[in-house]
Amino acid sequence: MSVLPWIITACVGGGVLSVLCAALFALNGRMQRYLGAMVSYAIGALLGAVFLDILPEAIELTDNVATLSATVLFGILLFFVLEKLVLWRHCHHEHCEAHELLDAEQGQHDHGRSGMMIMLGDTFHNFVDGIIIAAAFLTDVNLGIVTALAIVAHEIPQEVGDFAILLHSGYSKAKAFQMNLISSFASVAGGVLGYYTLQTMQSWIPSLLALAAASMIYVAVADLIPGLHKRAKLSDTIQQVGLIVMGVGTVALISVLMVEP
Repeated sequence: MSVLPWIITACVGGGVLSVLCAALFALNGRMQRYLGAMVSYAIGALLGAVFLDILPEAIELTDNVATLSATVLFGILLFFVLEKLVLWRHCHHEHCEAHELLDAEQGQHDHGRSGMMIMLGDTFHNFVDGIIIAAAFLTDVNLGIVTALAIVAHEIPQEVGDFAILLHSGYSKAKAFQMNLISSFASVAGGVLGYYTLQTMQSWIPSLLALAAASMIYVAVADLIPGLHKRAKLSDTIQQVGLIVMGVGTVALISVLMVEP
């Protein structure tokens, strides 16, 4: 199978899978208790994909490792600034709901964040994910699959929060599901655009992989890990560490199994 079908399949399959899993967690009260475990696993999958696959491939493709490292640093600072812009736009006085996935999942209101804003934000985010997936597949099919799986892993807890915000904004369960599903297909547009654009700009791929790594590091360290500190009991900590290791191990296992003989 050529690269483009791989990209489209990964974008469509990953988007549908993440929305279906998120709906299972968000719309089924009995499943919500497992969201914390999903977050821990997603952290491991993200960090595993970055340090075991994406960065090694980017380093192999670049002639200047120092510049690549600087790109990762720039990306982390860039995502910090972008998140600050989101916070400034959506925060009200001393309380802020932006990126509070677990709080949203537990039923707190979104304090005016509209369903349309959620859809637009998710659409852009998914579009960028599609470009990242395309860059990974153009580098190596195995890397593309690992990258797509890591993106799915972190999309699920994010989509759960978005489901909760849409519901609290007055949308029905069916409408919230429909909006999230439509938004997920923006990754296909990003993937196709990335495929045709990056083929003629191969020199951009290491930098895009570095920015993808920065995005995943930032999401894991800045957005997801702080939420784990809210559960400080020893048993919770052991569970969290175990699930993070499982996430890393899954990526490592996939990488080993998919190495071509």
